[in-house]
Amino acid sequence: MTHPSIRRDRRANRRVLRAELRRRAAAHRLASSCHRRPRSLATVAIAAGVEKTTATGCANGLRTVAKRLGVAPAATARTRRTVAGGRAHRTHTVGRYTLGQVARLTAAYRPRKAEYVAAVALIAAFAGGAR
Repeated sequence: MTHPSIRRDRRANRRVLRAELRRRAAAHRLASSCHRRPRSLATVAIAAGVEKTTATGCANGLRTVAKRLGVAPAATARTRRTVAGGRAHRTHTVGRYTLGQVARLTAAYRPRKAEYVAAVALIAAFAGGAR
């Protein structure tokens, strides 16, 4: 029979390992969904490994580049969630970009902020348009 403190340490270690496995699985699911279908610019940035606060600002810059280049996102209908966890009755249209479009946008985007420069490099590598 093992000592209780050893069992406690092993249990804590397994808990940490399970949490890491869940985090990695979620990141892989998000990345594979970005490769399968068009997603928002912020979602692609997060899937590429950019921090959420930086991802939103970088996505705004990429959206501006898209307007300048005339790159139109695919219009997708989205159903909002209700507070109770159900689905709302009305849908609204949202814009989603393919990875090819994202690669084109990152090639034309020239950010000045150091965080955004690093973020765009990550997004470009993720989208396949190496910078």
